[in-house]
Order: sequence, then C-alpha cells, then structure tokens
Amino acid sequence: MSSIRIGTRNSRLALAQADWVSSALASLDVETTIVEITTLGDRVRDAPLGPHLGSSFFTKEIESALLNNNIDVAVHSCKDLATRLPDGLSIVAVPEREDPRDVVVTGGNAPKAFGEDSSGLNSPFRVGTSSPRRKGILAVLRPDWTVVDQRGNVPTRVAAVDDGLLDGAVLAAAGLSRLGMLNRADIIFDPADLVPAAGQGALALQCRTSDTLVCEKIALLNHPISHAAVRAERAVLRKLQAGCQAPLGVHAALHQLRTEAPEDVSVILHSAVATPQGLIRNELEGNLADPEGLGSVVAEEIASILGVSTLADTSWAGIPPREEGR
Repeated sequence: MSSIRIGTRNSRLALAQADWVSSALASLDVETTIVEITTLGDRVRDAPLGPHLGSSFFTKEIESALLNNNIDVAVHSCKDLATRLPDGLSIVAVPEREDPRDVVVTGGNAPKAFGEDSSGLNSPFRVGTSSPRRKGILAVLRPDWTVVDQRGNVPTRVAAVDDGLLDGAVLAAAGLSRLGMLNRADIIFDPADLVPAAGQGALALQCRTSDTLVCEKIALLNHPISHAAVRAERAVLRKLQAGCQAPLGVHAALHQLRTEAPEDVSVILHSAVATPQGLIRNELEGNLADPEGLGSVVAEEIASILGVSTLADTSWAGIPPREEGR
C-alpha cells in the first residue's frame, strides 16, 4: 500500500491530533503523509459561527477532499462532525478517548486550590466561550458569571486570558491535554454538571466506505468502548435533529467496566438541554450493547419533556443537521 494521506485542519491542535494518528500508524508499519486543509471555521475568525453560515464549519472541506480522493483518511475532533455523514463516508475508528470534561483557564485568577470546585470565584467574572451549550448550562450553573463570545484556537484563547482581556476561558480538557497545556486548567467541571458535547474528547477517523484497504488499516486504531460511547451520544443528537448550534450536551459516563467488550460496559448517559425557560436534565443507565438504541431512548425522553418531536420544531435550537447521507 502506498502512503496513506491524512487530512486535517491546520490549527496547532488539529495537527497534533493528526501527528498522533500518523505515529500510531507508523507503529503498525504504515506510511503516512499529512495534508493540511483550511475550513470555513478557520477562515471566519472575527465573528460567531451563526446559523447563516450553515453547518459543518470545521469538517466540510475535509470531507470534500476525502470524497474527491485527495486524502485517504480524515482526522476530526468528533464533536465537530455532523451526525449525518455524506454518502460514501464512514467513521471507521474512534481511538481511546481523552478526558471529555470542560475546564476553565483563568490565568491565575482562580487559585489551584479550588480544584474542581468553582464556587470560590469572586464576582464579577467574565468568561469566554462561543458554544451555545456552554453558555446555556453556565447560565444556570454560574449565574454570577458573565459569559461572553470568544472564538479562536486553544493557544489564542488562553493568550486572551493571560493578556487580561477576559478573566477565564472555557475549553475542552482534551484539547489542552493534546497540546501539553492541561496544567492551565484551574477549574474542572464534573461532566454530570456541565455536560460535554457529544463526542467531546474523542477523535473520529473517517474514510471512504469503499476504500477497503485503508479502512482495514485505520480500524486497527479503534477503541471499541470509546467508539460505542460516542455512538450513543451521537444517536441522541441524530434522533433530536440537533445541529452544531443546539444548546445540548450529552455524555456517556462509564459506570462499570467488567471487560473490554462494549456489551459488558455499564454507562450512565447524561444529557442537558438549555431552553429559554431553563435547563432540562436527563440521565439513563444502560449498557453499550446497543449504543444507538440507548441514545434514541434518551432523545425520546428529552423530546417528550419539551413537547416536541425534534429540536427542529423549536425556534431556539439552531438549524437542524444537513440531510444528505447518514
């Protein structure tokens, strides 16, 4: 087999993720080449990524390159990937998941002694994030904080805090960890409180379904339990027709691990939806034998509480995901 072309965004974090995949494949004697691709989300830096720009902000161009045979495998942050994939593309592997939690970098404004407890922060406290999910849940968790829009890559957002432009920035622990910056996390939220985005902390390795040889190589990097957990989380979004702007968090917390087989893993699937009327939380205990079934049950319970069929029936959850493919 010739060198496998790995497609990735050209941010520092994305390149670190692609380098990890390249190294993992090298350990299996598979040669690789990294191809950097600029996405819409990378080009639009000075404005929120609102519904008028569509969806798949950080993935569409990479998926197009995959469909056009310009790359062989795409490395995505799983939480950026649409729940409905273009026809002909599949998530072939989800490597073992990193820390899924959200954290706050404060630039020294919150002593390390606070650990996972954010209750000691003094008001006013201005914290940055562009995520509707984080904004909506934090409005309930920390009504004394002022949450403001903040976009940019991880180092840029941390630098804004260090420069005193904000008191803190909400970031994914996994991104900091992959950049060797996890020591900057001053506050670590319990994922049952600030429920992470579906797939947060996981990588999704996407290939052309028809490319059997590449799929076989990439599948060697799959971690079955992480993949099953992500499938359950993404099933909630898919059933609810939740797009990337939906203020929805869902996380499969591993509750009991008896073997390495997904069907023997007990999980608690936590979810939280920030509505104009307040925060709706839900949790369901089950196992990963049928991840999509578990996620569908949670989605149905959320829809029932909201009194809708899907989030597409609301005026506040953003545009639904694109319809092409599955």
